[in-house]
Amino acid sequence: MNRAVRLCALVAELRAASRPRSASWLARSFAISARTVERDVRSLRRSGLPIVARRDGYTLDRSRVLPPLQLAPSEAVAVAVALHRLGGTPFHADAASALRKLGTVLPETDDETARELAERLHFAVGHPAPVVPRVIADALHGRTVLRIDYTDRYGMATTRHVEPLGYVGNREYWYLVAWCRLRDGVRAFRTDRIESVTGTAEPAPPRRLLPSDLDLPGDLVRPLVLG
Repeated sequence: MNRAVRLCALVAELRAASRPRSASWLARSFAISARTVERDVRSLRRSGLPIVARRDGYTLDRSRVLPPLQLAPSEAVAVAVALHRLGGTPFHADAASALRKLGTVLPETDDETARELAERLHFAVGHPAPVVPRVIADALHGRTVLRIDYTDRYGMATTRHVEPLGYVGNREYWYLVAWCRLRDGVRAFRTDRIESVTGTAEPAPPRRLLPSDLDLPGDLVRPLVLG
């Protein structure tokens, strides 16, 4: 059993187990050493899998794990294409992490079929989109204030403290929508014009991003819907 297959099998075992599995138990089950089990668990943790080490063995934190996804090979490739296209968006780091995990939800035969289909797809190389700093995504998720140095379309540079509310994106640019303390109102900041950004530990007051705040015709903008 090669390492990639073993890692998938290890995830499947921890997912299916009703009680923690010790390193020695897993070592016997997969005919490897306990040290190899520990090394595999470290790798899976680095990839984002919530494995908890308890006194009686390893288990998954089920509050942070989705049920197994039943994806057809073509669906898996479609998801991979969508994740590839998130480079340059606020979600590029999360997309790369999700892409690494995608193969673990497919049975071995479907994984081979998906990889064969993926080999037929190619992306033309163009100018890379500016990468949105992770600190912006973290501030939106954690609801904290950001300090940004911003240059507007007229070349005017300002330093502002903003409270992130959301994003608006199109094929070319992404905008951070935030409550701007300098202007005392909601503003949209094109992310490639943010010269520098610093996270703060200051909690942002609770505010909702309303459709009317976007100042865009309703037929030109739509929210992301899960499911």
